[in-house]
Amino acid sequence: MEINLSEQAIKWFENDFPLNEGEAIRFFGKTYGKTEVHEGFSLGMELADPEKTENILASTEINKRIYFISSEDDWFFNGYNLAISIDDVHKEPHYHFNPKD
Repeated sequence: MEINLSEQAIKWFENDFPLNEGEAIRFFGKTYGKTEVHEGFSLGMELADPEKTENILASTEINKRIYFISSEDDWFFNGYNLAISIDDVHKEPHYHFNPKD
């Protein structure tokens, strides 16, 4: 599984989520909501320490910032790569679930 961020998404996270040393951004599945491929579930994000997270499913480091998904959320991301862009209207992240090759 891969996590990809557009240039706009990278800038949004860098501006809106300042990180302290050891912190990273974790993406996870949560109840309620809807995604392109899930009914009744949506994507959440939180500041977390990847060093304290067991079994990381996927991660990417961009500009010394880590974005990751833990294996406990495999049920939510299974079969997909996560691509993050910025919604032009709402100016917030938009999450795309692209089938893995």
